[in-house]
Amino acid sequence: MTPMTMALSGMDALEKLGIPAEDGLSHDQSSAVRFADGGQWRLEIPSVEGPGAFREVLRAAELHRLTVHRISQGSGVMMQTDDEVSEMVSLGKQHGCEVCLFVGPRAAWDTGAQVRSPGGGIASGSVRGADQLRFALDDVLHGVALGVRSFLVADLGLLAALGELKALGDLPEDLILKVSVQLPVANPATAAVLVELGASTLNLPPDLSVGQIAAIRRAVDAPIDMYVEAPDDQGGTVRHYEIPDLVRVASPIYLKFTVRNSPGLYPAGEHMQPLVESLSRERVRRARLGLDILDRFMPDATMSPLPAGPQ
Repeated sequence: MTPMTMALSGMDALEKLGIPAEDGLSHDQSSAVRFADGGQWRLEIPSVEGPGAFREVLRAAELHRLTVHRISQGSGVMMQTDDEVSEMVSLGKQHGCEVCLFVGPRAAWDTGAQVRSPGGGIASGSVRGADQLRFALDDVLHGVALGVRSFLVADLGLLAALGELKALGDLPEDLILKVSVQLPVANPATAAVLVELGASTLNLPPDLSVGQIAAIRRAVDAPIDMYVEAPDDQGGTVRHYEIPDLVRVASPIYLKFTVRNSPGLYPAGEHMQPLVESLSRERVRRARLGLDILDRFMPDATMSPLPAGPQ
């Protein structure tokens, strides 16, 4: 059979759609996009599981002379008491730090078996069925009533529903919808779709090259979240010396630091509180190590001031 001659190449098709067709090169691609306050970068400490861990982060940040713009939590609103959520919100306001809580219900904690199969882990953050979608919306609405204004979302349909409710005025205008690393944003077209659905900030896979990240930045202006040091279940990458390039090509960017070679925490609770708090302190120390490299090799990089305001 004679192959069909295509008049349109993949590059032509992407350019026609207004989507970057090539990955940017680290030596010639710089981002001119900034946070609303003019900053190129902010610091995020992830997996801050509750007010006790948050207080440890704040103490460690003072010790290491760091500014923390955002803390995020993975156990979900539903895994904390109302008093605990309110205390986290209060600490955030006191210290000008964004508090981002995961939407609780998700496939990894449901009755389905796929997420525990060898190939099913990619589905762990999805929301299964109409009931769980309703539960997830109730988790967000409950969090909003307690003062939370930033949520981690790992399901495409949930993101679309929250984005539409926000556009309709049923959710606060300043609500931040942070796409979780469990909802892979691995190319420019996916990034553009998620922003169109209402994503405020995009957590990219931690193993993307600097060039691949640069291509995504050319497609969207939304802030990028990037694990400089990633958890073991996300590949365990340690990219401290790449921070200057990440800031240069991907700004505005949240630099995230977790601790490789450490156990998972979700869902956290009193049974593992000493571990939760020690890991929170170590994440801040890892951030100090990484940001020292940024100071040495890109001393003119602009950090956002506190309080962490609009993106």
